Amino acid sequence: MSISLTLSAATKLGELLQEENNPQTKLRIFVSGGGCSGFKYGFTFDDTQEEGDTLIESHGAKVLVDPTSLGMLTGAEVDYVEDLSGAQFVIRNPNASSSCGCGQSFTPNSMGGCSNA
Repeated sequence: MSISLTLSAATKLGELLQEENNPQTKLRIFVSGGGCSGFKYGFTFDDTQEEGDTLIESHGAKVLVDPTSLGMLTGAEVDYVEDLSGAQFVIRNPNASSSCGCGQSFTPNSMGGCSNA
């Protein structure tokens, strides 16, 4: 099982990538240390697929994930949400035992973390 994108996320990603005007550009999703729960999600545009990267295609959108991040994101769903607090990509991650109020950081199932869910 890999990462999936909702139609909303793929559509918004397609719009953003058109603005980049480079057909090689893809969205890179990664996990890094930090954040109030221990790990945080990151997003960046990248036109280089590194050795070991996984290329995920969903609804016509292309996403790159490095091997380390993929282990923490397997089974996750990326969505694009517009609500009263703004518009953003959000990750629904079954590997996260908890996340904190910002919604951008998480604790993997194998670790403890903050009590916000």
